[in-house]
Amino acid sequence: MSQDSPLAGITVVELGHSVAAPYAGLILAELGARVVKVENPAGGDYARGWGPPFWNDVATSFLCLNRGKEGITVDFTRADDVNALRALIVGQADVVIQNLRPGILEKFDLTPQSLRAEKPELIWCDIGAFGPRGPLSQKPGYDPLAQAATGIMSVTGEGGDRPPVRVGVSLIDMGSGMWTVIGLLASLLGRQATRQGAHISTSLYETGLAWMTVPLAGYEASGEVRRPHGSGIAEIVPYQAFQTSDGWLMIAAGNDNLFRKLCRALGLDGLAADPDFATNPARVRNRERLLRQIAAAVARLTVEGLGQVLDEAGVPNSPLLTVDQVARHPQTEAVGMLAPAEGDDLRLGGIPLTVDGVRPRSRSRAPKLGEHNARWLAQTKDQPLA
Repeated sequence: MSQDSPLAGITVVELGHSVAAPYAGLILAELGARVVKVENPAGGDYARGWGPPFWNDVATSFLCLNRGKEGITVDFTRADDVNALRALIVGQADVVIQNLRPGILEKFDLTPQSLRAEKPELIWCDIGAFGPRGPLSQKPGYDPLAQAATGIMSVTGEGGDRPPVRVGVSLIDMGSGMWTVIGLLASLLGRQATRQGAHISTSLYETGLAWMTVPLAGYEASGEVRRPHGSGIAEIVPYQAFQTSDGWLMIAAGNDNLFRKLCRALGLDGLAADPDFATNPARVRNRERLLRQIAAAVARLTVEGLGQVLDEAGVPNSPLLTVDQVARHPQTEAVGMLAPAEGDDLRLGGIPLTVDGVRPRSRSRAPKLGEHNARWLAQTKDQPLA
């Protein structure tokens, strides 16, 4: 094991498509695991066509979620392919990750029960839509459906008569992939002592409920149904974006001390001493009245000017940047999150952690459809898939 490949020697078979399972596989590949991505030969992963934008005729959505993997195709209508897949799992896999529609793998006896009977040390990971039990367990699901079903969209956006708003990134899908990795890493650690694998299960719905931890706790305690607050949140004020003369600046006065610093910086010292605003619970109760006064004070300043004033005062703040601004920002360059794969110029984001100062990163690009089928065919002839 090395700093940039702590999972070297672990083999993962990914029976996944779209985002959740591929993102779990991506994390493992970045950490040094060998990840074999299994696709349908008739088009492959749906994400290959999720564009534009495309890069070399493949959607960037697919490329950024599948770099560092080997790619094979399995035709489930062919018994030889199914048998070869089973041989790969039983013979070489430490981990299987799957997010296929319920019932597909059962048709071919590719189940955790069957495979773990042959290989007890196998770690099997299911990523479902709504979980294995309950009235919604057989429904298909995608990220925006889970955002809707778990209440995330009810606390996102502006509320009132405004249209519903979803979080603009695949928060649920990618979160489900992360939970899967957490579970399987714990199981890999446990397996060292027990020599037994595990059956890990998560779902988009459960991930959404996890992200709703704070609103759900508030409801259970008070019966209050939280409403959306735009860029703000229900529990802390002021903690949102404010419009300046030339753009928007996010201000996060997350405690009473920061609120006092904000007031001094804006020349609003009287607000900090006002009992209606002196504590966060008071500010939450009097939210609209306070926000109007802060908004009036910042409207005359520029984003840069206000940011400098708040930086000097020690008040956390950030301009609202667009994707192009983020991509070329000096901080993005400094942390080294964007880098190309070998033999490619397309910069893609890495995983957001370093080990002893080294960011684990796979070196190879995403596989072409069936790119490693020659190795796959060799394995069907009882030769090693190396």
